[in-house]
Amino acid sequence: MAICPQGHASGADDYCDTCGSQMAGAPAPAASPASPASPASPASAPAEAGAESCPICRTPRAGQFCEVCGHDYSGGTPVQVPSTGARWEAVTSADRAYYDEIIAQGGPDASAVAFPPYCPERSFALAGEQVRIGRRSRARDARPEIDLTGPPEDPGVSHLHAVLLAQHDGSWTLVDPGSSNGTRVNGKPVAVNVPVPVAAGDRIHVGAWTVITIREGTP
Repeated sequence: MAICPQGHASGADDYCDTCGSQMAGAPAPAASPASPASPASPASAPAEAGAESCPICRTPRAGQFCEVCGHDYSGGTPVQVPSTGARWEAVTSADRAYYDEIIAQGGPDASAVAFPPYCPERSFALAGEQVRIGRRSRARDARPEIDLTGPPEDPGVSHLHAVLLAQHDGSWTLVDPGSSNGTRVNGKPVAVNVPVPVAAGDRIHVGAWTVITIREGTP
């Protein structure tokens, strides 16, 4: 039994039947008749070229979940991303102008809702087939991907306020399944259960002062 340069025992004396390395003393393979300008065959490409990558952010796969965006490889039909390979994110913050407009409209709880003196921006990666917007609730088993529980907490946000749905062309749509206080996209009210396309730069308003801005970048 021959021993290959990598130390494997091989029954073949030309190429190791364990790792494929050429055995010492084996004749070199014949030159290809193709011209030097011909493209290299797929077999000559590095092994990494065929490795599976995340359909959301193109990160090489290292397990069941993507290390960057959390995509679950065991899910259904993979969601494609735009040809640019850009990553999508939702950035949440407080909008004082929107708050003033909502309070001016009045309401039974308007006087009890205060604008937060400090509300840092938070970024949430858009990954998977759907991204829920809302507030966490143990009693209702609600665990939205864009969790607006706070602090500070916008009391006008429903536990399941809206849902972002990934499309197979890499775009996203937003659906309001019936929130208590409604949803706006770029200032326009969203009808219940009517999908509305959203893109980079669009602003989604929910609750009493929360704005969610869709961006392309690195979450």
